[in-house]
Formats: sequence, C-alpha cells, structure tokens
Amino acid sequence: MTDTDRESLLATLAEVLGDGLVETHLLPGVDVWARVEADRWADAARAVRDRLGMSYFCYLSAIDWLPSPFGKSEEDGTPPVTFPVEVPDDLEHGVTGGATRFQLLARVASPTSHLGITLKADVAGDMPSAPSWITVYPGADWHEREAWEMFGITFVGHPNLSHIYLPGGFEGHPLRKDYPLLSRMVKPWPGLVDVEPMPGEPDEDEDESAATEADE
Repeated sequence: MTDTDRESLLATLAEVLGDGLVETHLLPGVDVWARVEADRWADAARAVRDRLGMSYFCYLSAIDWLPSPFGKSEEDGTPPVTFPVEVPDDLEHGVTGGATRFQLLARVASPTSHLGITLKADVAGDMPSAPSWITVYPGADWHEREAWEMFGITFVGHPNLSHIYLPGGFEGHPLRKDYPLLSRMVKPWPGLVDVEPMPGEPDEDEDESAATEADE
C-alpha cells in the first residue's frame, strides 16, 4: 500500500460523507485517520466496507479525554472533588482533534490490500450515543456492549446492550475519568511497591551510596 492509496481512501470517504467527514490525518508511509460526525458513524462503516473492501473489523472502543479530577490518587492522595465535574473547554485530543469529552474510535482493514484506517467520532453530552455498527460489522457486538458498560455510550440499534463484566444492577461507568476507584484510594497501587528506574535514569540506591561516600 502507498500514500496514494491512503489519499484515495480519504477521497472516497469525502465523496460518501460530505460534511460528515470532519477531519483527516495522513502520516506518510505509516497510517491514516478520519474523524466523522457521530450521526454518520454507521455510514462511515458502510463506506469503508463496501467501497474500500475493508471487511476486517479490528476493534471498537471509546476514550474519555477528561483529565482525572482525582489526580494521581495512588501517589498523592485524593484531592477534594465536586460533582458534577466541570469539563474544560480546552480538552486535549489525539490525531484528527476533537470537540467533546467522549470519543469513539474503531479500526478496520482490508485483508487483501492490507490498507487500514482508524475512524473516530465525537459523542456529546453526559449520556452520549451513536448508531450501532453491528449491521455492518457483526463483530462489533461485544465491543459496543463494553463501551456502553464502561463509558455509558448508547449504541442506537444494538439489540442487547447488557453487562459483560459487571453485575446487572451495577451503577456507574468505571472507565469514565470521574468514576472514583475507591480501592486505589484506600490501598496504594501495587505497581509503586517495586518501581525500577527507566533506562538512563539514575538508580536511587546508587545515588544514596554515592552521597554516603561523598560525606565520608
């Protein structure tokens, strides 16, 4: 595959989606991304499958771009948090940008040309929603259930948005940044017990030994 193929891919999406194609990014020799309007989310899936031969569904998920209001609770303790949490106007987003706190992302590819694309969509509000992909890619079924369960995103047209990991009566969405992880507030994160220095960083024991020798 070449960048010409990737440019052709984006041109096809622009032809199909029109104003529904919000922003694109092509990293030469590497990959391509496209952000689409949420109400055109399923249309984008059909376009890449039917017009571009991307029959292989890799994954579908979501991301919450809100900075954690709890800070690094495993290190610094938990600062006071007032609910509902205020969402900043200047949230940082990844490639192709964004305008909302929650964002969908999905990856599809062609098993023959090996050309792939990451699709994104902004989903707005505290109870965001988007059209389901399962009539286009049936494999998106449990991915959408997981995103609904963990992020609270409803997929319109999904026939069975039910829990996968959590009890049926569970309240809240644990992958939202403002969901309090109480276990981390009462018990330190296990990964901090034995932290090794990154390559190139000084070892604390070596620093202490050098300081002792200098004092002597």
